Amino acid sequence: MEEENKLQFPSLPATKEELLVRDHQLEILPGLFLGPYSAAMKSKLPTLERHGITHIICVRQDIEANFIKPNFSHRFRYLVLDIADNPVENIIRFFPMTKEFIDSCLATDGKFPLLVHGNAGISRSAALVIAYLMETFGMKYRDAFSYVQERRFCINPNVGFVHQLQEYEAIYLAKLTIKMMSPIELGRSFSLQAGMPGSRKRSLEEDEDFGAMQVTATQNS
Repeated sequence: MEEENKLQFPSLPATKEELLVRDHQLEILPGLFLGPYSAAMKSKLPTLERHGITHIICVRQDIEANFIKPNFSHRFRYLVLDIADNPVENIIRFFPMTKEFIDSCLATDGKFPLLVHGNAGISRSAALVIAYLMETFGMKYRDAFSYVQERRFCINPNVGFVHQLQEYEAIYLAKLTIKMMSPIELGRSFSLQAGMPGSRKRSLEEDEDFGAMQVTATQNS
């Protein structure tokens, strides 16, 4: 029974290196690009079309709306998210709608490439892409961060986003596990929740240490 309820995740697909555009957006997954707002400006329309972009996630705070905006609303489908690059901003609430939007582009036979951008493509948009990798491929925060950073080296989610991404691992795993369990198994699981295995606790502590290392590195840079 435990084997039947074991969560199954797909393997990470390989990106096509020739599609990377290192001075603007970069391909994190096949069809999923991450970059700064400069990659979605009017002058970059030929580049977007060359990569087949059809959808764009535009991340901005309301006060940025005058200079970070959908430039091709009649050509591409947009998801505009009002997120402040602030450690106290609750970015977790945007993860489900972001995943649904990205899945609608990538999880079909006729894939629709998309670009995720904020202002600099470093903190907010990177956090959304990291969360997508975590939930879609069952990755720990540190692994998803490293995977994205290998493709866009400048990413640096703020300290609040780092903590929320670490917390999200337990949230999405619990959600998926509950979805797979029968009512009887669910009741049995709740009765056993009081004793969390020490290995799980150590894993969470290790992730917190990794996040603290990132914050320290940022402060010293």
